[in-house]
This record gives sequence, structure tokens and C-alpha cells, in this order.
Amino acid sequence: MQTFFPQLAGKPRAAYAAALALAIVLAVLPLVVGLAGNAWVRMLDFALLYIMLALGLNIVVGYAGLLDLGYVAFYAVGAYLYALLSSPHLIENFEWIAAMLPGGLHSPVWLVIPLAALLAAAFGVMLGSPTLRLRGDYLAIVTLGFGEIIRIFLNNLNAPLNITNGPQGLSNIDPVRIAGHDLSKPLEIAGFTLESVQLYYYLFLVLTVLVILITIRLQNSRMGRAWMAIREDEVAAKAMGINTRNVKLLAFAIGASFGGVSGAMFASFQGFVSPESFVLSESVVIVAMVVLGGMGHVPGVILGAILLYAIPEVLRYIAKPAQELLFGTEVVAPEALRMLVFGLAMVLIMLRRPEGLWPAPRHGRT
Repeated sequence: MQTFFPQLAGKPRAAYAAALALAIVLAVLPLVVGLAGNAWVRMLDFALLYIMLALGLNIVVGYAGLLDLGYVAFYAVGAYLYALLSSPHLIENFEWIAAMLPGGLHSPVWLVIPLAALLAAAFGVMLGSPTLRLRGDYLAIVTLGFGEIIRIFLNNLNAPLNITNGPQGLSNIDPVRIAGHDLSKPLEIAGFTLESVQLYYYLFLVLTVLVILITIRLQNSRMGRAWMAIREDEVAAKAMGINTRNVKLLAFAIGASFGGVSGAMFASFQGFVSPESFVLSESVVIVAMVVLGGMGHVPGVILGAILLYAIPEVLRYIAKPAQELLFGTEVVAPEALRMLVFGLAMVLIMLRRPEGLWPAPRHGRT
């Protein structure tokens, strides 16, 4: 809580009380929002996924100062790993796998999550290795190309061996099972029923809190200070004895691992993945979340992720009723108005708050 509210530093009782109050709010939030319909709880679920993605990218962009426009590739890696290990696709297309596992691949989530993090981290190192000497625009172009290569690769890896099913994507993906309960089905507790979207909310919330704690600990660690030194002046950091090569690779790997976990959860929640879910615009939106929220500041990144996901989605529902209330008819198509307001809001934020909505307290100081 002291990271979010520095004024609580030195006041442990107040910090614990604030943490307890926040925990209660987060616990009852899906129950209250669910009164308006499951669609709104589903928005909360995706907001948590985007928070994990933004925090992962914040390590690369915010802490280490490395502009990455291909971050959605790690999201795709995690999603496809979960889909392949929790769907009948491999069994149906490879006889030797069917012979080894006649009951089918139904990998538990606690196995897939670490695997998704490790595989995405490996891809992060793969991306970081050839870009160690690149900076600025050149690094952005290379990472952009990496993201597109992964998407095109997934889109075409259906021949000669059908691994990803190409543009048709993978379906019939198993939902998460915890303690024997399928999260795609409602759960009744003491006469109270929790819907599937609410169960997934609590799972995503636990993972998001874990990612936040890891990110904060990294920020205050020796490695976090090394990342920030590279961000401010790489030559000076190297002169002070920092192994910039290893530090950069570690930033790519850790940031990518968060994206892999988020992608695995996306696949389990949706039950379907395809290359169209991992286009360049997704990477751009995630970068915007980090920049507009406040680069290098965990609370700011979380705020940016929530707002940049919530604004377009809320406008999707209220654009048409608002126009009918004001003008008596629909003047502009809701989708066009939604993106217009979204783009205008981004421009205004950058003009009024170029350092981000919630910048780090020491931003701009020498």
C-alpha cells in the first residue's frame, strides 16, 4: 500500500487498514457489478488480464527503457501453449500422441502456468539477444517485426504438420479446474451462486496481485535499480560495472513471462484462440497503457490499463443510448464514436499530462 500511497509510509496500522479495505472492495466488486449483468464482470476479467500485460511490458519499457512493440507475441505464446496442452487438437492430428495419451491432453492449470511463463521467457531472450545493441526507433522496428513474425508463423503453421490449425484457430480448450471444480460452471456456496465469470475474476485477481507484488519487489531490488540506470544512461551504467547485456535479457525474459501467463489465462477463459487475437494493434494499446498511466510506476500502469481498456468498452454500451437521449436518434455509429472518443481522450491526456496520469513521485528529479 505504501507504493500506491506514499503518505502511509511509517504508518503500518493505516497501511494494513487500507489494504484490508481494498481487499474487501475487490472481493465484493464482481458481486455488485454482476447485478448489472455478466457482461460487466467479463469486462473486469479482461481488465485484470490487461493489467498483467501492462505490468510485464512496464518492466521492459518503464524500468529498462527498451521500447518493445512486439509484446503481444508473448501473449500469443502463452495462449497457444495452453490451447495445445488443454484441447483435443494434438490428439486428433498426431497418432503417436493419441497412442501415448489415449485419455487426451487435459493439463492442469498449475502445470501450464509455469510452462507458459518459462516458454514466453525463452522467447523474450530470443527477442532480446539480437537487439542488445539497438536503441530507440531501431529497437522498436525489430520488436515490431518479431511480433508480426510470431503471428504469421501461428497463422501458417498448419502445413505440412498441423500444429496451430492456422487461421481457423484452436477451439474446445479446457477451462481451468481448481479443486476438481470446472470454472466454466457456476459454483454454489452456502446457497449463493457464483457465476463462471466471477470465478475467473477471483483467479485472475490472485494472479494479478502476485504479479504486482513481484513487480514492486523487482523495482526496489538491485536488479530494478540496474534497469533504471540503463534507462537513464546506458553508457554510464556500463561504466559503473553493470552487465548491461545480462540485465537487458533479464528484463525481456521477466516481462515476457508475465505476458505468457496472461495469454494462458486468456485461452482458458475464451475457450478459443486464433492469430486474429494477437495483431499489432494489441501491442500498441499495451504500450499506450504503460505510457499514459506513467512509465516505471506500478500504480500508474495499473490505472492506465484499467482506463484504456474500460473507456472503449463502456462507450460500446452507452454510445447509442446517450445519442438517443441527447439527439433523439443515432447520429454516429457506436463503433466509430467509441474509437473517436478513445483517440481524443489519449490526445488530451498526452497534452495535459505528458508524464502520465500517475507518474512516479520522483519523476523528473536529478
